[in-house]
Parts: sequence; structure tokens; C-alpha cells
Amino acid sequence: MAAESPSDLRAPRTAVVADPDAGRLESYARTLRDAGYSVLCAGNADELAASVDSRQPSVVVVDASLSAVETAAPVLVVVDLDNPAELAAMMPSGVHDCIAKPPPPRELVHRATALIDQVARRKAARQETEALREQLREVSAAVRATNDPEEIARLVVAGFGRTFKADHVWLATFEDSRVPPIQAAWNRPGLEPLPEQALPDEQYSRQTADRLWAGAETMSTAGSEEPAAGDAPAPGIANAVSSLAVPMGEGSSSLGIIWIAMLDGPRTWSGTELGLLQHVAGNAAHGLIQSHLISSQQQVVKQLQQLDKAKTDFLATVNHELRTPLTSIMAYLDMIQESTEQPVSPEVHQMLDIVVRNTERLRILIEDMLSVSRNGLDDSLMHLTPVRLGQTLDLVAAALRPLATQQNVTIAVDPVPEDPEILADEVQLQQVFTNLVSNAIKFTPSGGRIEVGSESHAASDGSRWATVSVADTGIGISSEEIDHVFTRFYRASNAMTGAIPGTGLGLAITKDIVSRHGGRIDVSSTLGSGTTVTVSLPLDTRSQEN
Repeated sequence: MAAESPSDLRAPRTAVVADPDAGRLESYARTLRDAGYSVLCAGNADELAASVDSRQPSVVVVDASLSAVETAAPVLVVVDLDNPAELAAMMPSGVHDCIAKPPPPRELVHRATALIDQVARRKAARQETEALREQLREVSAAVRATNDPEEIARLVVAGFGRTFKADHVWLATFEDSRVPPIQAAWNRPGLEPLPEQALPDEQYSRQTADRLWAGAETMSTAGSEEPAAGDAPAPGIANAVSSLAVPMGEGSSSLGIIWIAMLDGPRTWSGTELGLLQHVAGNAAHGLIQSHLISSQQQVVKQLQQLDKAKTDFLATVNHELRTPLTSIMAYLDMIQESTEQPVSPEVHQMLDIVVRNTERLRILIEDMLSVSRNGLDDSLMHLTPVRLGQTLDLVAAALRPLATQQNVTIAVDPVPEDPEILADEVQLQQVFTNLVSNAIKFTPSGGRIEVGSESHAASDGSRWATVSVADTGIGISSEEIDHVFTRFYRASNAMTGAIPGTGLGLAITKDIVSRHGGRIDVSSTLGSGTTVTVSLPLDTRSQEN
């Protein structure tokens, strides 16, 4: 934008004239009044300071001896160029000029008026620059507020077009892994969009952007007078009297370009304007890169969610298909073993026991897989009822003692003085402690011992908790592996080495159930000495009060 001309900027002009010589003072004042100025006179420094404070003059005309005046107005100093003392006394501040003493009347008026116009131009330029900055700050803020790459491109071309009163603005990104392919155009209201053949082709745009980005430059050119022949794209913006190319990039390479076209006349771009354009183009490039990353991440998350759902559906289907025949197998095995009409021989009965144990093991594995497939979906399937914790532990221990006896392992359940009542899903709670005790049996060598204890206590915040510990004298877990025991399918190295059967799902399922009951589970272990698993569950305080 061109600055306003002096004639546009002229308003009623005021001058403060100061000189200790009354004759010169009267002469300067009369000359300026005759030229249309409103003049206030001062004969010394105090009068000068008072006059400047009382008036906001357009210009201050002072003798060199009084040039130390402090004012925001432009100061024209009248100085004897042959007098070293006067030259030394000059203390310029703000916008200044000087004129030789005695000044011809016409020269005095001309220099005072030129000084006022110069200050007005500078002020107008500053205001214009600040207005540009504010408009482009709004564009940058809008770019930062969205993650939609198409919206970012539209905001940039529209912002540049309106701010710089352009005719056409066109933005294009290149084939690049950092940004999506985008083209966005803005046209001054009333103008038809640019046809494709009027736009520069990708090769020319990329070469231009690479060269400008490497030199941190922009390029102002004259456009083609005629459209390109046939379907061949123009090297620049066709029919543009002048155009500006602004590269977008990151690091050492460009990733796009912005063209700004003027149709009616040449456009001179100031250094400030070019700097602001490059700054906003940089923000746009950053926004496009970030939005592309976010979009890619969202697509990955969506694909992972789809894969997870497919996995869950597959596991649920497989579990159903496996459980149906397994139920029949287990039923027929029970019938064969319990038949009194055709009893089987002891040898066959022993083989059937092995088949039953392995069938039960397969059933547990299927149930574990089903629990995993339902992970995060089971809250609606929980049936919360008051459950006596001590009674639950006794039931679990009784069910698992035959297995412990086979392993020559002792299970001891500490008596519970007060059997606390917990609001829980009884079936799931039994599964938690069945998993923990059966794990302890599995990892405890012959002759070992498992102790199951429980207690209730109040936390510092007043809430009441029941804590159950399952401690064994088994093989233990190393400190490096203990943080992974709740990970699905994870198995400790000593379990793998010892060929101890398992899937690595039991503790993961247990932790999930405990968490959905609002509790927590912790493991402490010493390799070779045993493991203690502690489960803390919130007590149903309402039932305790009844």
C-alpha cells in the first residue's frame, strides 16, 4: 500500500518558534503566519518548554542555542554553520532538520512544511504496518486454531488476498510425505476463478519454491500477457501485471508455494510486507505439517480400533465354537465315569482322569480367552451383590485343595475374626482368588505352602478397605520381570524354563476384574523364595453400618 501524499496529510498547522533574539523571533513568526501557520513564540528555554507542553505543535522552529528542547514534534534548528559553538550546542532528538541562519523566508516555510510531511508519512507508514501485522496475526491465530489442512489453506489465501488487496491468491503443496496434496484459491469478489491453464505447473512451482526457500527469499515478477497456448500451463500467473511467489517449507526443502497476483498494475512490496508474508507462510507450513501428522495418527488409531474389534469378534466366535463341543465332551466323560451298568476298568478310569483334567484345563483356557475378548465391555455384565469375603476364600480353597494335594502343596486359610462384606460380582470375585491360588499351586514346588489371609482397615481418607494376601513359597519372580506380570500373555523366564504350563492371561484378567471393582492389586516377590499377591477392595460401608 502506498503512503498518503503530503497534500492528503495536511491539516491546520501549528508552530512554536523560539529564539533569544527578538528581531529574529518576530521575523520567523511573521514568515510562518503568512504561510498559514498558527504560531506561538518563546524567547527562552522556559517559555519554549511551556509552549510545547501547552500546544501539540506540528513543528518546532528553534535557534541552535535552544535546541535541547524535549518534544515529540519535529524540530527544525536554525544554526549558524560558521559558528562552532552553535554546532556543538545542537542536541538532536526525534525527527530533526536544520537550516542555515538567517533562513530565507521561502526556504524556512518549505523546510518546516517538508519536515511535517516527512513525520506524517512515517506515522502513516507505521500505522499501516501495524494494521498489516494485526490482520496477519488474525490469520496466523486462525491457522493455529484448526487441524484441518484444507481449512488452513483456505484461511491463508483468503487472509493474504484481503490484507494485500490482491486479485488472485493461489496455494499449492507438492508431492511430499510431510503434507497432504492441497490446492486452494482465492479471487477478489467479482473476478472469475483462474482457469487451470493460467496457473503455473507443478514443476515450475517446485523449482521456484526450492530456489526461493534455499535463499530465504520471495520473488516478484511480471506475469504473462497472454494465456499459455492450448492446455500448456503458464510459467507464472497468466494475465497478471505483477505477481509474488512466497515459498513454504521446513528444514532444508520446500513443500509448497503461494502465488499472489495483481491484474491492474505493478505492485511494489516493502521489506516489512515481505517479512510478514514469510512469517505467515511459515506458520501455515507448520500448521499443515502438524495437521497431517494428527490426521495420520487418527487414521492409525481408527485402524487399530478396527483391528481390535476384529480380534475381539474373532475370539468371541472361536470361544463359542470351542465351548460347544467341549461341553458335550465333558458331559459324556462324566457319564462314562459315573456309569454303574458298564463300569470301566481301573486302567481306563485312570486314562479318563487324565482326559478330564486336560479337558478342564482347555475349558479354563477358553474362559480366559473369552474374558480377554470382553475386556472393557464387562461392566454392564457385572452383577453386584453383598459378598462375604471369608466365605468366598473358604470356597476357593476347598475347590483347589485336591489340586494342591496332587502337587503335595499345603493351602492354609487364616481365620477371619470379622468376615467383611463386599459389594461385588460373586462369580468374578471367585475367579480372582481362584486364579491367584491356582497360580500359587502351579509355581510352588512339592512340599511348599500357600497362606491366604485377609484383614480390613481404614485408609487415611476415612475409606474402609478389605485386603487379601496370597503368599506362597514358590519359585518367585525376578525384580526385572515383576513389572510385566500383569501384561497379557507374558510369562516369566523361570516359568518358561521349568516348562510350567500356562497362557499368561490369569493375572491380566485378575487385575482387570479387581480394577472394575474399584480395587487394586500388587505383587512382591523374591526369586527362589516365593511370591505374595495382595488384593485391596473397597468395603461396602453401607452394609457395615446396618
